[in-house]
Amino acid sequence: MEPSKSNIRILNRDVIKYIAMFTMLLNHISHMFLPAGSVPAFLFEYIGYFTAPTMCYFLVEGYAYTGSKKKYGVRLLLFAIISQIPFTLAFRFGNLNMIYTLLCCFLILTVREKIPGWGLRTTLSICLTLATVVGDWALMAPVFTIMFHNSRGEKRGLIRGYFVGYAFFAFMMIQTYRIGYNYALPEAVALGLLSGMGIVASAVVILFFYNGKRAERGRTFSKWFFYVFYPGHLILLYLIKSYLIG
Repeated sequence: MEPSKSNIRILNRDVIKYIAMFTMLLNHISHMFLPAGSVPAFLFEYIGYFTAPTMCYFLVEGYAYTGSKKKYGVRLLLFAIISQIPFTLAFRFGNLNMIYTLLCCFLILTVREKIPGWGLRTTLSICLTLATVVGDWALMAPVFTIMFHNSRGEKRGLIRGYFVGYAFFAFMMIQTYRIGYNYALPEAVALGLLSGMGIVASAVVILFFYNGKRAERGRTFSKWFFYVFYPGHLILLYLIKSYLIG
């Protein structure tokens, strides 16, 4: 997205990423510490859904602007590996972590850029999308990534991408509440629609408040902080929970 002269476009890329880290923290606190089904748990969880579409947007943007796509991919692979043990300890299930999913999304972008021929390109993109089934934000992250990549920063395209992503996410959450948790249909629909509030917030921030710039200072710190924060906060939350449980 190109920088804008609008007075309300006051947030740069790094500030928005810091917000995304905070909302992710709230989501993980909800899953690890708050009673399932409680209002605070739902609120923290839904706010946390701001993070994934926001990071997918910046993945697409970063892919376009990075000086070395190879180094970008290697960083994602390295931190996907580093983050897996903290992720497993924190959530105690067999899925792979979010950075793994972002790595798959990065590879989708690489395929779309490098592979000639519609058939092979589409087949590989589908395979990489399906590979996220074992990861955090399965299927959803590739959907957002592809929609954002197709929009190329064009406002209508971004709105369409967010709308499609929100609709797909809400539909999946409705099915989860209805079938997985046996909620009545009206409750499942209401919760499914509300669960996308973080996605809507991401759309508002990117479309109306993002100025298309990076922070003028601390860029190197910010870049590595975003990678280190993910496994770091998972380990910290795990240690706090282990201490509280005794």
